[in-house]
Parts: sequence; C-alpha cells; structure tokens
Amino acid sequence: MDDRKGTLYPGQRLRARGAATNASGRFEPESREGFADDWDIPEDDRLIRTETRLERPRSAITWQKSPDLPFDRSINPYRGCEHGCIYCYARPSHAFLNLSPGLDFETRLIARPGIAEVLAKEIARPSYKVAPIAIGTNTDPYQPIDGTHGLMRQILQVLADHHHPVWITTRGTLIERDIDLIAAMAAQRLASVSISITTLDAGLARRMEPRAPAPKRRLDIIRNLAAAGIPVRVQVSPLIPALTDHELEAVLEAAATAGATHATSIPLRLPREVAGLFRDWIEATFPDRAARVMGRVRELHGGRDYDPAFGVRMTGQGIWADLIRRRLDIARKRLGLMRGLPALRTDLFGVPPRAGDQLSLF
Repeated sequence: MDDRKGTLYPGQRLRARGAATNASGRFEPESREGFADDWDIPEDDRLIRTETRLERPRSAITWQKSPDLPFDRSINPYRGCEHGCIYCYARPSHAFLNLSPGLDFETRLIARPGIAEVLAKEIARPSYKVAPIAIGTNTDPYQPIDGTHGLMRQILQVLADHHHPVWITTRGTLIERDIDLIAAMAAQRLASVSISITTLDAGLARRMEPRAPAPKRRLDIIRNLAAAGIPVRVQVSPLIPALTDHELEAVLEAAATAGATHATSIPLRLPREVAGLFRDWIEATFPDRAARVMGRVRELHGGRDYDPAFGVRMTGQGIWADLIRRRLDIARKRLGLMRGLPALRTDLFGVPPRAGDQLSLF
C-alpha cells in the first residue's frame, strides 16, 4: 500500500507544510484513511520529506483561451510547489497526476528536464506567432528545486537567444541568480517580473506559505530587480478577507518604496479541493475568525466557496469586491503605481542561426 495516498498514518509527521492532510484527488477510484490497529506497537517517527520525480516533456508551451488573462501561452517547468501555500489555486492540478492536491502537491514534485530544448523547437516553427510567454502562472518556477535543476535559466537562455518576450511571476529568491539574463532582456523591453506578497506579517506568512521567502525577503527581491533595471509588478494576491485585506495599502507602499512600478491584487480563490484544504486550515489556525473569513469569501463568490465563471472568478462580486477595487485604484494613484503588466516588444523576435545555416549577405 502507498501510505502517501491517504491521510497521515501513525508515526508520520510534518514540518513547515501548508496542508495537514493528503486526501485522494477527485479522479482516484478509492480513498485511504489511517487508523489505530490497537496493537500498541511503537511506530518510527517519519518526517514527510520532499520527493522529486523527472518527466520527459513532449511540449513546453501550454495554451489557454481564458478572457480573464492577458496572455494566451505559458510554461511550467515544474509540477507541484514546495512553497506549500495553503490557498494555492494550482493545487487541483495535481489530481491529474493521480496525486493529492494536499500534501502530495507540496511534497511530490515533478521536474521537467529537457523543456528548454523542446521550447526552442516549438518557437522555431515557421507557423509560430510570437506573443509574450507567461512563466509562473501555475506553480512557482523559482521554487527551491530549481536550485538543483536550473530549468528556469535554461528556458530564459532560449528566450533571450530568440529575443522572445516573457512575463515572470514568482516569490522565490532564486530569481536573483538570473538577474543578468533578465536585465539584459528587460533593457530591450523583453522581460518583466511580478513578485507576489500576501502580507507583511512574517508570522502569518510562515503559517500560510511555510516554505516561501519571508515578506521582507520578497521586498529585497523587488529592490534588487529594480536596481538592475527590470520592471517589477507587485501582486498582493491572494487578498484574504478578514485576514490580510487590511494590509493592502501597506503592502503596496512597501513594494513601491522597494522599486515596484506596477501593482495588482486578486481576492482569494478556492477552486475544487482548495476550498476544503483552506477551510480546514483557517479553522485550525484562526478559529476565532474562520466563520467570518469564509462568510466573506462566499459573499465574493455568489454564496459559494468559489465561482468559476469568467469575468468574476478573479475579481469577485458585490460590495466588498467593489471596495477593494476602489482602495486599489486610490493607492495606485497615490503611490504612482501603474496597473496591468508592462508592455513588451515582439518585433525583435527571430530564430537564431544554427551551425551550418546559410547566412544572409545583407
């Protein structure tokens, strides 16, 4: 039996994890649950550790048609995310791998070596039409395992060689390793970065995002990127009602001071399995305000934990959503922050010559 498929078993313990359970994904035909067998045999104390498997990618670019997003293509070098953010809307994607959106999502990761070579072939096709590629829209491309696999630098090198525009979203410190590449692309208006900051409270961040960099460190990332001439957008996302919403202006001001030029914020979204995971977490961590938080979340989503409809799923609806939009607009205007993403160039794109290619004389 694979004891990682169900809930925790005797002897298993967690350290710095977001989810506390490992319930089966929605596509699995059965579920498992740990229980005492009354034999009274001492169990070895087993810390659940991060595992990484390798996947040979057949494609690099993921295409989407959502009217809520300003891009139609993205790249995901990793599946799952060790940061362990309890609210992460990408958790349900692990169910497609027959893994749990709970602990499996943050402990059973998949790296995709060779993705840069596949990407180079895809964007070199005569039929390819250039437009900005988004990286980090599902799981964080600069999560800790990129320190071992280095897939992001390989991908960026391919994009730089082709003068291909890219929007990067992360909260990982490893992006600073690649500042040289990103800064060179940004100088040609080919790259910008979004840094996600949910709260300035280090204790709260540690509980919500147990293996992500602390808020102060993320501000340092903004400062270092901005100093290198890279346009930076701060994402105050997700904004959690009755828990972090009061910090909106403070986060924006701190990010602007650090050098951010753009800003956005998205209210908490709880698709599929994320709703149950977040409810369990908020009830265990903040029992005094759990009912208020979930009540406000349902106000935002038409009485449900989540409304997946285009046009409202990323903005919410109702009085509270309108208030947040108004606060965001006022704060952006006061701090000189622009909305949206920095515009990037597409006219520089071209396939670099390969060894043996006939070069033009003119």
